[in-house]
Amino acid sequence: MTLLLAGAIAAIIGLVGLLEWMRDFFVILRGGIPLLLLLGGVMAAYIGFDDLQSKLREDAEKQEEELAKARDEIALMKARTEQYREELEKLKEERGKTD
Repeated sequence: MTLLLAGAIAAIIGLVGLLEWMRDFFVILRGGIPLLLLLGGVMAAYIGFDDLQSKLREDAEKQEEELAKARDEIALMKARTEQYREELEKLKEERGKTD
């Protein structure tokens, strides 16, 4: 009950104060809005820059992974090519012996 009464009194005093100092309130509001917009804009720009860096970092990691996969595939193809060359040489030798 005490809390309800204290809240009601505080609200009434706040309303009276707002009505009494309305011009001062608007002066503070007029001065505060550009400051809030400035700080909000700087924060948004920082977050956007950080997000851009994160995206670029992720893209670079993806490219590194794809490059590693391509290198593995190239190594596998080289090994298969060497294996096919050896088989081809064996077949040529066998064919040369039978002729």
